[in-house]
Amino acid sequence: MKVLISPISTAEAVVAWECGTNIIDIKNINEGSLGASFPWIIREVIARINDPKVVFSATLGDLPHKPGTASLAALGAVSSGVKYVKAGLHGSKDVAEGVELMSAVVRTCKDFDPSVTVVTAGYADYQRFGGLSPQQLVEIAAESKSDMVMVDTYIKDGKSLFDALNEQQLTEFVQQAHAKGLKVALAGSVRAEHLELLARIGADVVGVRGAVCSGYDRGTTIDPVKAEQFIKAANAIAAAQ
Repeated sequence: MKVLISPISTAEAVVAWECGTNIIDIKNINEGSLGASFPWIIREVIARINDPKVVFSATLGDLPHKPGTASLAALGAVSSGVKYVKAGLHGSKDVAEGVELMSAVVRTCKDFDPSVTVVTAGYADYQRFGGLSPQQLVEIAAESKSDMVMVDTYIKDGKSLFDALNEQQLTEFVQQAHAKGLKVALAGSVRAEHLELLARIGADVVGVRGAVCSGYDRGTTIDPVKAEQFIKAANAIAAAQ
C-alpha cells in the first residue's frame, strides 16, 4: 500500500518528498477535488526534487464530458514529466461516455509515453450529485485500458470516503477492479486511523492532503510532522501485510 500526497506548490512537494511519500500528486485545490495544476508548477516540482525514486502525478481536473479537452489536458500533463495521470469523470453521464473520454486520455498518454499510469478517477459520494457509481468506474477503466481506478470525494464538506461508502462496498469495488487487472487508489478525507481499514480493504494506493495539513484542513499547508507520521504509519501497516 503506497501513499500519495497532493501538494499544491513546490515548497509543499519538497516537504512530502523529504517525509518519504511514494507518489507526489501535484494538484490545484482551487479548482475542485481533482483540480488541475499548471504545467510550469509541475515542471518546477519535478526539476526541484529531481529524484528518480519518486513518482510524480498530476490531476486533469473534475472533467466535463469533452474528450478532446481531456486529451489536450493529458498531453499537457505527460509532456510536463509526470508518470501518473488522473482524470476525474465528473461530466460523463454513463459508461459509454466514460469509456469515450478515458479512451482518449489513455491513447494520448500512451502515445506519448507507454509507461505512464492512467487513472480513471471518480467519486465515492456520487449519489450526492448524480455521478458514476464505483461499479461503472471499474467497467470504464477496464474498457478504456486504464491502469488504475480511483474514488475520491467530490464534495469537501468534512464527510469522508467512509461516509459515502461502507467497508463492504469498498471491498467489493476493490475486488472487482483487481479481478479486471486494475490497481486501486482510495482517497477522500481519510486519516491515519483509517489506514488499517484501507489495508484490509486492499487499497494499492492511499491518497491524502487534508490528513497531512495543519488542522486537518486541506486549505492550509502540509505539516511535515503530520506527513511523516502518516507515512510511517502506512509503511508499518504495509510491512505487516
